[in-house]
Amino acid sequence: MNVLIIGSGGREHAFAWKIAQSPLLSSLFIAPGNPGTASLGTNLAIGVADLAGIVEAIRKHQIELVVVGPEEPLVKGLRDYIESQDDLQQVGIVGPGAEGAQLEGSKDFSKNFMQRHGVPTAASQTFTKETIEAGLAYLDTQSLPIVLKADGLAAGKGVIIAQTLEEAKTSLREMLLDSKFGAASDKVVIEQFLRGIELSVFVLTDGENYVVLPEAKDYKRIGENDEGLNTGGMGAVSPVPFATSSFMEHVENRVIKPTLAGLKADGIKYQGFIFIGLMNHEGEPYVIEYNARMGDPETEVVLPRIESDFLSLLLAAAKGTLNEEKIQLSTQYAVTTMVVAGGYPEVYPKGDVITGLDQVVDAHIFHAGTKEQNGQLVTNGGRVIALTGTSNTLEKAIQKSQKAALAIQFEGKNFRRDIGLDVLRYNG
Repeated sequence: MNVLIIGSGGREHAFAWKIAQSPLLSSLFIAPGNPGTASLGTNLAIGVADLAGIVEAIRKHQIELVVVGPEEPLVKGLRDYIESQDDLQQVGIVGPGAEGAQLEGSKDFSKNFMQRHGVPTAASQTFTKETIEAGLAYLDTQSLPIVLKADGLAAGKGVIIAQTLEEAKTSLREMLLDSKFGAASDKVVIEQFLRGIELSVFVLTDGENYVVLPEAKDYKRIGENDEGLNTGGMGAVSPVPFATSSFMEHVENRVIKPTLAGLKADGIKYQGFIFIGLMNHEGEPYVIEYNARMGDPETEVVLPRIESDFLSLLLAAAKGTLNEEKIQLSTQYAVTTMVVAGGYPEVYPKGDVITGLDQVVDAHIFHAGTKEQNGQLVTNGGRVIALTGTSNTLEKAIQKSQKAALAIQFEGKNFRRDIGLDVLRYNG
C-alpha cells in the first residue's frame, strides 16, 4: 500500500524507519519530511498544516493510509477535512479528528474530560484574563510548588512549576495579561503539584479495541539532574522498571479503559494514538496530560522495541480491526539522547554544518531538525538529531546512545549526559 506520514521530526523519521520494514508497503511519502526520511521514501514539500496540499498529495500519489505525526494538523482538523472529501472515503487515517484532538489541544477540555469520566488527575481550576483576580486569590489557597499550564498548544513549553507564591502570581500575570505563550495562554490551568515518578504510556486504538505500546520515560529539562528550562524533550528510555505489571494493570483499569469509554460516551470517534503522561504517585497512576499523538523523543525508543509489523498495526487501527492484531515486544532496552543546538530551548542558530554521522556505527540516527543545504547537512531546529542505542542491558544501551551523541559534531552542540542514569540507579 501507499502510505503518507505527516511531519518532519525525529518521531516521523522513526515512523518512516519502522514502516519501511513492512512487507505491506508499496511506496512511502513524508510531508514535509527531513534528510533522514528522504532515504526511506519520497519527501513532499507540503507543510503539516496545509490541509488542502495534503489532500492533493493523497489523490496524486493514491495514498491508502495517512499517519499523522504532530499535533497541529490534528487540532486543525486534518482527519475531518480528509473525511469530507467524497472520493477519499476509503483512505485510512491514524489520528483523531479535531474534537478528539482537544484532549491535547485544550488543557481545560482534558481536565474536564478526566473529572467527568473518573480518570485520576491532580485537582485544578482554569482562569482567563477576565478572572485573573480570582486566579491570584486561588493561588493564595494552594500549597507549593504549584503548576501553571497554558491551555492551548505551546510546543511542549507552556508549563511552569512555580516554587514560590510570588513566582506563581508573576507567571499567571505574564501568561494571561502579557500572552507569554501567545493565544495558548488565553486560558491558564492552575494545577496541584504531584510528587512521584513520571512515565509515558502509549495506546493505539481503533475506537473500540486498543493495544498498549511500550512505555517510556522522557527527560524534559535542558540541564542534567532535571534542572533548567523545559524543552520538547532531551532524551528517553524504555522499558521503565517502575512500570511493573501490577502498576500497568492499574493504568489499564483506572486510566486507559475509562478514557476510551469516556470518548465513546461523549460521542467522539477516536482512531489513533493516545499518549498518556502519568505520575506514579505513591503507587497510583495520575494523569498529568493527554497527547493526541506519539511523543517525541519517546517514539525513538518505543518503535525499536516493537517486533511485530508496525504498518499492520496502524492499518488495523484505521480500519477498526485491532482486535485481530497481536503486538510483539522486544525485552531489550532502548535509550535515546537528543543532540540540540546551543541556546535551545531559547534563541538558537540554524545552518551550522553537521558532521560525524558516519562515525555512528552502533546506534539508530533519527533526524529531528536538519536540512540539506548546498550539498551539506546543516542544523534546522532546536532539537537536531536523536541517537538511539539498544541492548540487552540498560547500561550498554546508555553507552551506545551517549557514544553516538559524542560522535555528532556541529557548532554549539549540546546534549544531556545523564539520560537513563536515574533509571539505572533505580534498577540497582
